[in-house]
Amino acid sequence: MSDPAAVIDDLRAESDELDRLVAGLSEEEWGTATPAAGWTVAHQIAHLAWTDEVALVAATSPGAFAQEVEKALAEPDTFVDRAAEAGARRPPAELLAHWRTGRDRLRQTLRDAPPGARFPWYGPPMSAMSMATARLMETWAHGQDVADALGVVREATDRLRHVAHIGVRARDYAYLVRGIEPPKEQFRVELTGPGGELWTWGPEGAPGAEGLGRVTGPALDFCLLVTQRAHRDDLAVRAEGADADRWLDIAQAFAGPAGTGRAPKGG
Repeated sequence: MSDPAAVIDDLRAESDELDRLVAGLSEEEWGTATPAAGWTVAHQIAHLAWTDEVALVAATSPGAFAQEVEKALAEPDTFVDRAAEAGARRPPAELLAHWRTGRDRLRQTLRDAPPGARFPWYGPPMSAMSMATARLMETWAHGQDVADALGVVREATDRLRHVAHIGVRARDYAYLVRGIEPPKEQFRVELTGPGGELWTWGPEGAPGAEGLGRVTGPALDFCLLVTQRAHRDDLAVRAEGADADRWLDIAQAFAGPAGTGRAPKGG
């Protein structure tokens, strides 16, 4: 994952897939409730459009982005919902056009970024590749909300590797945002990709029985877990070792406060 252009291409493909899912919806269907409480399909797309816009500000005007951070600190529990609500009030055609324009501008800015450039963010500063990966993760996650709302089953693709990667990299953040000290040892993560290939992260010999921790399972399930789009009880992700087991209860791939996640299907 050392080539920003490859991640940016995958970001475009992920965005285009979601675009095709919503482009033909009626105005009534844009108002369909999604699994995120209080958010319709329009809220989901409005959120993506707003986040792309803020990311573009971060990449082009760090001073202006600092003002966005101040707004977030002033109302940490409401600023995301406020932005989504404002965007969702736009007519669907206008909202869709706004999202398309914004995401195109952001992708081009990331492509043109000089090597080694770092952009401020709500969490640690990001490189162009990290920013593209984060945008892909969020596009996939909110796209899952839209698909669930519309009763659509999406085909898993190799783009999930980017989502899984940021989920693994954000391990320590998931602890710190909850005021918990992260484990000193890294975990071994072994996931089965959509085509049956094995994707791995971490030290090869991390034995769960010794407490070093190992996580295994389908890549799709792991991505649903770290984006908090499904409850752990409904997924085939398994942990060896107490620390790894605890991580699966709190894992999150996104910046910001710890989310509440989804309730298990059984209640």
